[in-house]
Amino acid sequence: MTRNIRHRAIVAAAFLAAAPALAGCGAGSDAITNKPYSPTEALSVKEKGIDISQAFFLGPDSGATLPAGGATPLYLSLVNTNAGADQLVGLGVDPALGTAKVSAPVALPQNQRVNVGKPTPTVLIEGLKKPLRGGEGVKVQLQFANAGIVQLTIPVVTRSREFTAYPQAPGASAAPTPSPTPSATTGDEHSSGH
Repeated sequence: MTRNIRHRAIVAAAFLAAAPALAGCGAGSDAITNKPYSPTEALSVKEKGIDISQAFFLGPDSGATLPAGGATPLYLSLVNTNAGADQLVGLGVDPALGTAKVSAPVALPQNQRVNVGKPTPTVLIEGLKKPLRGGEGVKVQLQFANAGIVQLTIPVVTRSREFTAYPQAPGASAAPTPSPTPSATTGDEHSSGH
């Protein structure tokens, strides 16, 4: 009997020692490592019962410029956690930057994710008064029918890395292409082993 108790104690100790390692494997399909991760400089906040994530204005391609007179579309994801439905009805921006345009109110049912800007941008800043290169922050006021006004500073991101799949911003200039420059060295000097 003593031998069985000792054997069970050893098995229990081995199981308890392995439990922390096994717990990491037990997360199943909800494991963090099973979810796609894409680092981004987009803004995410929760305010007045509205979860705002992946908020950014699309700028030009890396190295290019959105010229004065152009437009920049707003992309964001919204979840209304308030009781009852809401709508994004307006966007306020400094008139010195341009004119905000919301082509139609964006319906926000309770507890449902709504992506703004996909597949077609519906919220823009048009008639830019100054060029944008990416990296700027734009102060805006998102106006909701029920939640009221939410003030944010939303980044302008260049159309590079994870943002290359987005359509080019209206009026964006092309990125400069590197041009070959003549070299004073020959291939032999580079392979001399210095």
